[in-house]
Amino acid sequence: MKTAGIIGASGYTGGELLRLLLTRDDIELVQATSQRFLGLQLGHVHPNLRHLTDMRFTTDDELSKCDVLFCGLPHGTTMSRMNELLGASQHVIDLSADFRLNAPEQYEKWYGKPHAAPLLLERFAYGMPELHRQDIVDKGNAAAPGCIASSIILALHPFQALAGRVVVDAKIGSSAAGNTPTGSTHHPERHGVIRPYAPAGHRHQAEIEQETGIDVMLTAHAVEMVRGISSTIHIELNKEIEEKEIWSILRGAYKDEPFIRIVKSKKGVFRFPEPKILAGSNYCDIGFELDEAHGRLVLFSALDNLVKGAAGAAVQCMNLIFGIEEAKGLEFPGLHPV
Repeated sequence: MKTAGIIGASGYTGGELLRLLLTRDDIELVQATSQRFLGLQLGHVHPNLRHLTDMRFTTDDELSKCDVLFCGLPHGTTMSRMNELLGASQHVIDLSADFRLNAPEQYEKWYGKPHAAPLLLERFAYGMPELHRQDIVDKGNAAAPGCIASSIILALHPFQALAGRVVVDAKIGSSAAGNTPTGSTHHPERHGVIRPYAPAGHRHQAEIEQETGIDVMLTAHAVEMVRGISSTIHIELNKEIEEKEIWSILRGAYKDEPFIRIVKSKKGVFRFPEPKILAGSNYCDIGFELDEAHGRLVLFSALDNLVKGAAGAAVQCMNLIFGIEEAKGLEFPGLHPV
C-alpha cells in the first residue's frame, strides 16, 4: 500500500485528486490540506465525497511523510517550498505551472518574475505520459501540464514535420478559473458568454512551443460550460497530404495509448470530439478535417480540464512512477447524456 498526501486539496483540482485516490484500494490518503477550510471534513467542501471518508482538512504547516505528494497550490507558490516538499515525500507531482518549463528564463518571460528554485527544474519531468513516459519514471517527480496546453500538444505533436503557420482557438469551461469567485467568473457575468480572455500571449503557449517546437498563435475563450476544453487547431501544411496519411500519423503516434481516442465520423451527431461527453474521464479525443483546397489541416481536441487536463494526468504519472498499471483508477468512461 502506497501513501499519498495532497497540499491544496480544497480546490476543484484537489477535489478530483481526492475522488480518484479515495476510490483506490492500493493508495492510502494520509493528509489533505487547506488553509481556508482547516478542520472541516472533506465532504463539506467536496460533497460528492461524503460517503468515502471522514477525514478532515489539516494545515500544510506540518506535512505528513508519504510516498507521493500532490501539490495543488497556486502558481508561484510551490517553487518557494519545493525543497521542503521533496523532504516530505519520495515523489512530488506538482499541478501548478512552477515546474513545467525547462528553462528558468522562459518562466520569467511568461510569468513575469524570476523562478525561485531554478536548480530544481531538472528534477521534474513534464507530466505528459504520451510524450515523456520514461522520463517520468526516471525522475520520479512530475509537473502536470496545463489543461489548455494538454489539449493542444496532444493533437499537434504528431504533425510537427508538416506544420507551417499554426493558429489555435481554445474554448474552456468555468471550472478552470478555480472555486474562488471573481468578477468575470460570477455566474451572472459568465452565463451565456463566449468571451475571449486571452487573445494573445496565453501562458500555456510556452508549454506548447516547448513540447512541439512550433510557434503557435493561440486565443482562448471562456464559454458557458463547467468542465471541458475544446481546441480547434488550424495548420497551414508545408506539403500536400492525403487523408489516409493523417490517419496513419495519428494511429502511429497513439495506437498504444490508453487515453487517446481518434474521433472522426462521416455520420451521426458526434462526428468530432466534444468535451461534454468526456466529463469526469481521463480521455483526450482528437479529430481532424483536411481542407485540401486551401492546404490546411484542422485538428479538433477535447478533454476534461480537471481530469486529463490536471488531476487525471497527475494520477497517471503516479501510476507510472510506482510501476502500477497506467490506467488503474482512471477507467471511468464519462457520462452521456449529461
